[in-house]
Amino acid sequence: MPHAPCSMPLRAGSTISRKIKCIFIILALLPISVSCDTRREHLIHGYTMGTTYQVLVVTGRFGSISGLAEKIEKRLEEINRSMSTYIADSEISRFNRFDRIDQPFAVSADFMRVMHAGQKIFELSEGAWDATVGPLVDLWGFGSTEKKPTVPPADQLHSLRATVGFNRIGIRKSGYLTKAFAKTALDFGSIAKGYGVDQVAEAVRRAGYENFLVEIGGEVVASGARTDGQPWRVGINTPRPDAAPDAVYKVVSLENAAFATSGDYRNFFVLNGVRYSHVIDPRTGYPVANGVVSASIIAPNCTIADGLATAVMVMGAEKGLQLVSRLENVEGLIVVAKPDGSLVDFYSTGFPRDG
Repeated sequence: MPHAPCSMPLRAGSTISRKIKCIFIILALLPISVSCDTRREHLIHGYTMGTTYQVLVVTGRFGSISGLAEKIEKRLEEINRSMSTYIADSEISRFNRFDRIDQPFAVSADFMRVMHAGQKIFELSEGAWDATVGPLVDLWGFGSTEKKPTVPPADQLHSLRATVGFNRIGIRKSGYLTKAFAKTALDFGSIAKGYGVDQVAEAVRRAGYENFLVEIGGEVVASGARTDGQPWRVGINTPRPDAAPDAVYKVVSLENAAFATSGDYRNFFVLNGVRYSHVIDPRTGYPVANGVVSASIIAPNCTIADGLATAVMVMGAEKGLQLVSRLENVEGLIVVAKPDGSLVDFYSTGFPRDG
């Protein structure tokens, strides 16, 4: 159930000055126009979790961010060493190889926090979000394997589904996990970047900064305001496969909030006239076909926003909007593609509509 990050932070200004290629998108940065000589913006950027990250920090004119980049890099390295399936001895890789049923597997505080957040999203979405869906994603050819995307045999799909289910993993208060099936495996691709954003934001706050924006692969936390005193602005990519990677569909203003977008319009295949999305419903084992091409979530933290964006993609516009609407301090925009190619927006009541 991996998702494509489909949002990009917009800095004040009017022309694109640089582009950074991300997983499925290009993040567009606009040059800053400073309206007040007493504030300046600093940029820290790099590579993590298979994508790019950037941190924009606003200080006084002579303010310094000395040492902050090193703290951010250290924190991201800790999270990556815990949750990357591409690192053979990471926590998640070792857990996935662990084959002792109902035996304890000790995990770090970071890992446990993501598991608790995942359990919450799994329950709220009635299983639409599930971090154990990775083997099904691989089976369809959308995962980390080099397998060509194709429709798998029904018996193979049925057999693999028996090992999938977030509730097959026991989360114990004493800081360890257990497995009900030896082959059950985790993939935090639809939540780890959001958690990384939250942890970087916390590191920036602890360093004493109040006005900043953190972004990893399109997932965002915005705190305070920009140098011009205005809220941070985030652009949502146009959810069409033929749209330019930096084409902006909507712009959202953010202040002291997290933001995440998931989309399926760049990762799919067509076989015998049928379109198969990379977004797999863990409850059925099949790609979703509900017309949702983009789901954007605003939430108090990016871990929840990240997971909910994927959950809503799976649930569909009606049920997804119902879920968002009953959650406190959570808003959403769901975009559905009609058979004629037109796009229809479904907003929660409080989702900002900047344009």
